[in-house]
Amino acid sequence: MKSKALTYGAISIINAIPIGKGSALSIDLKTIAEIEIFEDPKERIFVEIIDNPNENTSLAKEVVKEILNKAEIRKHSVKVKTFSNIPIGVGLKSSSAASNAIALACSSALGLKLKDLEVINIGVDASIKSGVSITGAFDDACASYFGGIVITDNYKREIIRMDKIYEKLKIVLYIPNKKFYTSQIDRKRIKAISKIVHEAYEIALSNKYWEALTINGLACASALGFDTKPIIDALESGALASGLSGTGPAISAICEEENVNKIVSVWNKLPGKVIVCNINNNKAYVIE
Repeated sequence: MKSKALTYGAISIINAIPIGKGSALSIDLKTIAEIEIFEDPKERIFVEIIDNPNENTSLAKEVVKEILNKAEIRKHSVKVKTFSNIPIGVGLKSSSAASNAIALACSSALGLKLKDLEVINIGVDASIKSGVSITGAFDDACASYFGGIVITDNYKREIIRMDKIYEKLKIVLYIPNKKFYTSQIDRKRIKAISKIVHEAYEIALSNKYWEALTINGLACASALGFDTKPIIDALESGALASGLSGTGPAISAICEEENVNKIVSVWNKLPGKVIVCNINNNKAYVIE
């Protein structure tokens, strides 16, 4: 029993940790999960993260366990391989993309006919159990899976809105030379900006996504102790929006193509790397 599935990365519009409601925008960085299930009385789970072999594999194993339990499969083992160009541990939803891809491929290999939200919620549950996420990152998981923009209530696990962005815009990402996992955050500091984040959430509901991203991104960067100068530099260079993605340290900028080089030039002076990518409106899918 074998299968492959592909899912996408995302950037934050609204960080869900302060208010339990969030919003994210899918980007065309990708994760592919390759699954092989075979008979084995020892019932083992082998995980290989090809691009980052030293990363923790607990999330992947939790996703597989959830799927196997749902399928009521015993005396089988599972091999998981993931391939990704999404930087890990920087706020670009690599965990959501991985859990979605693994859940989708694993359910496909077993012939499980799961609804989209069932696949997503398996990954969300696994994220909480493995300690990868505080809220389960339902908003990130939905953006990764469905593409476009999603606005969600993470506590209720409800999608408030889904939207597609067809404007010819580019996304520039600044990735500092460090990782910062959600488990490391000071929850009191992030909760302290809940009123600001709630206002940004209301702005997002009025379709002003880029304004919401900037307000949220500046507030979260300040609360978590990240330098806000790269955000202001991007805005000064013509970005329509810029802000911290997730709990960082990655910073995103939305811009028209004519301003890409200006933002890249400014950010290239900083330690780390810069990635240019596109908005993704496509849904996750099974490759084979």
